[in-house]
Amino acid sequence: MRAVDTNVLVRLATRDDAKQVAAAEAFIATGAWVSHLVLAETLWVLASVYNLDPTAIATAVEMFLNHRELSLQDADVVAAALVHFRKRPKLGFSDCLMLEVARKAGHLPLGTFDRELSKLDGAQRL
Repeated sequence: MRAVDTNVLVRLATRDDAKQVAAAEAFIATGAWVSHLVLAETLWVLASVYNLDPTAIATAVEMFLNHRELSLQDADVVAAALVHFRKRPKLGFSDCLMLEVARKAGHLPLGTFDRELSKLDGAQRL
């Protein structure tokens, strides 16, 4: 299966350049894989460049999870991170994803100095 870069997901989410949207859709038509890194980077772009709020970011994650042509790396991990993010949007999705990646790998607790992140099960404030 092919993989996509951040800018492909950004085009699919924002649909702000018709030519690039068409190219992105054609590329993923037979299926495409999305790594955690690409997902996190995409969400950063959507928040910082496109000024999407946490609710819109959560909607974008859900859209990617449910997209029929996209396969997200460890979709179960992404879905678990989304649950945390919806409850605590101040954290940022990447913090939630980091915790769930560590959980799946069996490497808990996740040590952190982040007060909000440390409130989640599996994180430990240092």
